Amino acid sequence: MKFYGLDGQQWTNVIAAWSGWLMDGYVSIAYLLMASYLASVFFPSSFTGSLLAVVLGLAVGSIARSIGSLVFGNFLGDRIGRRNMLMVTVVGFSVFSFAIGFLPTYESVGYVALALLYVLLFIIGLFAGAEYGGGTALYSETVPAERRGVIGAFVQSGFGTGFFIAAGVAAIIGSYYSTAQIISFAWRIMFYTTLVPGVVALVSRLGANETPVFREMVEKKEIVRTPIFRMIREEPLPVIFAIFITTGLLYINSGTFSFYPILMGPGINNIPLKDSGLILVIANLVSLIGVWLGGIISTKIPGRRLAMMAFSVIFIVSLYPLIYYGVSTNVNVLYIVFSIQAFLEAMIFSTLPSFLAEKFSKRYRSTSVGFTYNAGAIVGGFAPTFILLSRASIGLLNGWFLNLAVANILLIAGLALSAETWSRAKAGAKDIIHD
Repeated sequence: MKFYGLDGQQWTNVIAAWSGWLMDGYVSIAYLLMASYLASVFFPSSFTGSLLAVVLGLAVGSIARSIGSLVFGNFLGDRIGRRNMLMVTVVGFSVFSFAIGFLPTYESVGYVALALLYVLLFIIGLFAGAEYGGGTALYSETVPAERRGVIGAFVQSGFGTGFFIAAGVAAIIGSYYSTAQIISFAWRIMFYTTLVPGVVALVSRLGANETPVFREMVEKKEIVRTPIFRMIREEPLPVIFAIFITTGLLYINSGTFSFYPILMGPGINNIPLKDSGLILVIANLVSLIGVWLGGIISTKIPGRRLAMMAFSVIFIVSLYPLIYYGVSTNVNVLYIVFSIQAFLEAMIFSTLPSFLAEKFSKRYRSTSVGFTYNAGAIVGGFAPTFILLSRASIGLLNGWFLNLAVANILLIAGLALSAETWSRAKAGAKDIIHD
């Protein structure tokens, strides 16, 4: 029996990919939801730059992601298989995220605690970096081209689902514990829970099969010895343009979803964790609707690239008014503003996995998709840091807007320079995912 044209095994592969996005969303946001509290855990109270230093940990993980995407993609994903690589990465991803909950504090070991935090964030980033490329290859090489836009949007929604659940957990923690208790011990609970999505992802991947495309590559002896060098030699410009796109989009993502909990946390707007968690729960629930709707709409627009371009233009037009109200301390206003912005941004993301998967050859797809996505995260991961820095010179409103506006322009430029992949006009032609 099939659902949306896919049989049970195909859906198992799709869920296996989706679960990696869920894990990523949960772990990434768990750290950011606790960032304002971790500033008091890993630094003395007299240190004025503690929040900035903790937020910088996001950038540490982002740098590691690009390295991990190359290492795991090059030596595992494009050589031993997409599914096999993802079985390895999810274990490391979840175990080291869980380990953050056991770290000592500044009070007990001084700045050694911060060093250990950065080390763990770097290791987590290495494993996380392989997830996007491997998961994208796993689902895209399993799903027919005409279904790939909607299914890709569903897979992308895993990140928002993870964020949604993590925000709910944070809201519960904020309901039971005071700020002093969260700083004292309850922050650890957030990281202990990261083991749960890791187990879910691991179990979902036990039933996954290697993709037909990769099995065919093995049978025909088409496995490339060094996928990364083949990628650079054959498609240098598509790689560069794809990095423009991912840098702009991930900077926007870090400057919104990742910045919301920092903006609302202690030291800036001082909104209680219970309230900020609920705001993020609603915003991410709305974002799921946005990414699913974006995937559906993209099937009516003649092209993945064109769909992303249209959604990007809508986002930049709405940017200033939403940021203007987004700096408010009125909880009811933030429910509305963050939800609208999350919805519009999620629509841009809806076709990104399919666009990247179709952009590169099957011989180095895991490596190239993972690398171009995570290379964008290198700069993107610094968005909260740069917004906080610009806040001191030109104010929060202007600094936040300027950062996101520049990123959006880079995103649109990358899309304008890139070639279309699959489109409605090409429907019925040979599926480029097999080339």
